[in-house]
Formats: sequence, C-alpha cells, structure tokens
Amino acid sequence: MYIVCADMEGILTPEIWINVAERTGIEELRLTTRDIDDYDVLMKKRLGILDKHGLKLQDIQAVIAKMEPLDGALDFLSWLRSELQLIIVSDTYVEFAGPLLEKMGRPTLFCNTLSVAANGSISGYNLRQKDGKKKVAIALKNLNYKVIAIGDSYNDITMLKAADKAILFRPPDNVKAEFPHFPVTTTYTEVKREIQKIINY
Repeated sequence: MYIVCADMEGILTPEIWINVAERTGIEELRLTTRDIDDYDVLMKKRLGILDKHGLKLQDIQAVIAKMEPLDGALDFLSWLRSELQLIIVSDTYVEFAGPLLEKMGRPTLFCNTLSVAANGSISGYNLRQKDGKKKVAIALKNLNYKVIAIGDSYNDITMLKAADKAILFRPPDNVKAEFPHFPVTTTYTEVKREIQKIINY
C-alpha cells in the first residue's frame, strides 16, 4: 500500500518567508531551504532578522492569512486523496500553518512549533524531531507502507532518499543538479503521471 509524504511550501503553497519578505520589504527573508542546506543556520538567521526589525508572530500570521494555495494545488490534492493517503511533512510551524490548512481542506500535517514570548516575539523554534522528514518516511515504511515522497528543497532530500519512490517538484537548478537521479516535474499533471506510473507498475 502506497502513502504520499509531500512537502508543503513550494509544493502546495507559496513559500511563507518569501511572502513575508515581499510584504515587509526585508530582502534577507527571501532565503529558504532552496538556498541554504543547513536548516538551523537558516532559522537562526531568520530569527535574528525578525528581532532586528521588531517583527512578531502576529505580523507573520497576518501575511499568511492572505496567502492562497498554489494554482492547481487544490485540484491536485483532490485527485491525490481519491487515489492515496497523504501526509504533508513540512518544516513549517503549527503557529503558521492553520490558515493554509483550512484552505486545503485540513490535510494531516507533521511539522514543528515555535517558542513565542509574552509580547508575541518569536524567541526560538522547536523541531518535532531532528531530521523529522526522513524519520516520517522510515516510520511509515516500518508500518509496511510504500512511501512516495514529493519535495523541492535541500531539507526534503533525506526524506526523498528514505522513500521507496521520490519526485522533485519545481526544484531550483542547484538542487536539480546535485540530485540528478530524482525525477523532476514542473506541473501537477507531470506529478500525477509519475504517481500513476508508480502505483500502476
């Protein structure tokens, strides 16, 4: 029995931090796991930028509330759920994800949490577990599922490697070049085709 583990940002929704950068004009916040492969380095950099500019959780939540799933994502999700079980496995945070989950019909999400001070500033982040994406894939395989993983960034690679089948969706050129053995897709139609090839093999 196959189960799909899909990243959220860049796969089903826009990148939250890029949207925050565009709304605030803080260009440094455009950096994502597509650019920096060390998640701890990236998050510490982000938290330092938020502190420097006085941005609080509510400021980021206000941006997220206006975001929508990517064009075609809802139709793709509807098709996917008609075929397979889906778990979204993301390095986002419970405190961020709510509005986007509502717009996607509340799919199951495994993600992380934030530490938030009394004044609303984000003081830290808490991983659900280290290398959590990979461990989700391994745990599901230990439950006798066959895992199809879909991702686009450096932080998805260990999950893609642990899965039975892996698909890159709209990866940046650097990720595509470093991991040429993963099939690359650029449209939801292509992802569907790859999944159909796997489950009908």
